[in-house]
Amino acid sequence: MIENILEPLVCGRFLTEEKYREGHLRILNVLPARRVMGLHVPEMKSVAKKLSHSAEEYIERFVTAPRHTLFYEEMVVWGYLINMCNCTLEQRFNHLHSYVPVLDNWAVCDSYCAHAKWMAKVDRGILWSFLAPYFDSLREFEVRFGIVASMCYMLEEEWLNVVFERIDSVDFERITSEYHTVKRRPDRVQTGAVQGASPYYVRMAVAWLLATALAKFPEQTRAFVAASSLPDDVIRLYVRKARESFRTRNVAPL
Repeated sequence: MIENILEPLVCGRFLTEEKYREGHLRILNVLPARRVMGLHVPEMKSVAKKLSHSAEEYIERFVTAPRHTLFYEEMVVWGYLINMCNCTLEQRFNHLHSYVPVLDNWAVCDSYCAHAKWMAKVDRGILWSFLAPYFDSLREFEVRFGIVASMCYMLEEEWLNVVFERIDSVDFERITSEYHTVKRRPDRVQTGAVQGASPYYVRMAVAWLLATALAKFPEQTRAFVAASSLPDDVIRLYVRKARESFRTRNVAPL
């Protein structure tokens, strides 16, 4: 849709170096139907800023475009425009009601949440009322959106137990995923494959949130994990995340 605007900013190494391109694609791990042009975040943010004066117009164009026709980078820019547009909170929430259901990749989801700084200024009760229903979704990246956004903007002492309760209520077995599980990492890039139980990206999001909570509220986090009904593999992912992070590598996760 905005391919002509993005194309001049494609990373040269992505076009000319196979090893670099494969590494980039392996990290993003988009679904097979999602095409990747090869831009980096600063370039995508730059494009969004240039388009932000007509953000509402472009957002509407993204909404009406067939999902499968959009490049990965266009999905990211769409999200940035939602964050940048000059609109009311209600309008921004409405934009997200159209955007979140088409999320199909961890990088698009997480990049959006990390840059949604406006959420930090929203009354927490109002923000939670918007985010909480996503925990009950049957779609992998709607649930991940709710978890990652909560991790970014709801991990405060007053809301910690509320978030933990919703985490503990996630029904992993009901959530559908378009990714398939493989036992070992493929020799070549195989998009749409993960090494972990489905829904892998929800399980990882819960682990990430808990590791982040451990850095802020170690005692409360350990107590929650000990009493929770979370699957064993999610607990293991959380422990691994905590030990890998420089913020918590010396903090007991259990």
